[in-house]
Parts: sequence; C-alpha cells; structure tokens
Amino acid sequence: MKDKIKKYFREAIIFIVILTIAMNVLSYYRSLDLNKENLNIENFKLLNNIEYKLPRNKPIIVHFWATWCPTCKLEAANIEKISKDYEVITIAIQSGTNEEIQKYLDDNDLTFKVVNDEDGYYSRKFNIKAFPTTLLFNKDKNLKFSEVGYTTTAGLYSRMALIK
Repeated sequence: MKDKIKKYFREAIIFIVILTIAMNVLSYYRSLDLNKENLNIENFKLLNNIEYKLPRNKPIIVHFWATWCPTCKLEAANIEKISKDYEVITIAIQSGTNEEIQKYLDDNDLTFKVVNDEDGYYSRKFNIKAFPTTLLFNKDKNLKFSEVGYTTTAGLYSRMALIK
C-alpha cells in the first residue's frame, strides 16, 4: 500500500513539474507577439471617469482581462491581493459598459483599478491576443516581465521583487 502511495505521489509531482514547464513555455510563446515598448502612457481613465495618473519611480503592473474569461475570473483574487501592495492598473477588454464591469467587480469583491477598453484601444496598442495577460514594468516604465495566461500570487510577488 505504501509503495502504491509513493508511486502516485511521485507521478503527481512529475505531472505538476511537466505542467509547470509546459505552461511557462506556452506563456513565453504567446508573449513573443506582445508590444515590448516602454509604458508611455501617463494617465488612464478609470471606470468612475476619474483620471488616474501613473506614479513616478514606482513599478507598475498592467493586467488585461475580461469579464467573460474563465481564467481571468480564477486569477482575479491574485490581482486583487497584489494590488494592495503594488501599483496595478487592470484593463477590461470587451466586457460591456462601465456599469456592467462595476457590477462584476462588486459581485466578486474586487476593488482594483479598472479601465474599460470598450473599443480595444489598449489591447491593440500592446498587441494583446490572449487573456489574461499581465505586463510588469519597472520604475522607469520599461517592460521587464510578461505573462500570458494564469499567474499565481507568488509568481507575481516574486517577479515584482526582482524588478523593485
């Protein structure tokens, strides 16, 4: 019995390692098409029509997501958590009106800053084709990391620690 448990445990670990490697390769492949320019946007208009000016000399996370995206919904708690410690701007792609997005945020207890990209301006600017996509910029607004697909809270914190 013990040998069987050890065997299943070993197989589970091997599966997790292979899955992690595959997901990172897939994320890297998907990120090749992203616009790698510096973040040259000074202000964003948030859902409540308030202009949000990016802080100077601070790293920033720009997270692209959609209300209709199941992976985005799974990842939302990670973005919520890191938004308490770092500057995070999220951009909702083709997710309806400001009111519909706000209802989604309220229903899911999310408080991070959101820009409604109704017309796709920001997704075109950064060449975003898959959701979620997370871009991490250093304090000089240079792109340091990109993640296409699900990313963990620990992954986000570790990447931010590297660029801080």
